[in-house]
Amino acid sequence: MDKGYEKEPFVTVKIKESVMKKFRSYCKQLGCSQSMTLLVMLEFFETSGISPKERMDSKMQTLESLVKKRINHVIAVIKEQEKTQTKPTLSMLKALFEGAALKDTPKFVEKKPKKKPPKFVEKKRDVDEL
Repeated sequence: MDKGYEKEPFVTVKIKESVMKKFRSYCKQLGCSQSMTLLVMLEFFETSGISPKERMDSKMQTLESLVKKRINHVIAVIKEQEKTQTKPTLSMLKALFEGAALKDTPKFVEKKPKKKPPKFVEKKRDVDEL
């Protein structure tokens, strides 16, 4: 039973048989009763301001162009934000970190040669011993 409409009586409407077959198959596709399907269709046409007699082609094209314009505007805002905020901030942070790294390490480091112990040591003899 349809929620909210249980106490209302049924009323007949005269519809051609071929149209009624089509309508019943559409109701089965939606999974609603015939009354609810008709109510949903009427509410859709009333809220969207679309007439079932006019074609949607021109309205769909205008809707599509409006959506594309909005998307392009959002992309432009993101690119502008990237130029003015993200990239300068990133470069300042890099400069700070590189500057801190440079201060910690000296520019020039003196390399001291390693002293290796000699392999052979010559003994000194006194002249008297000879």
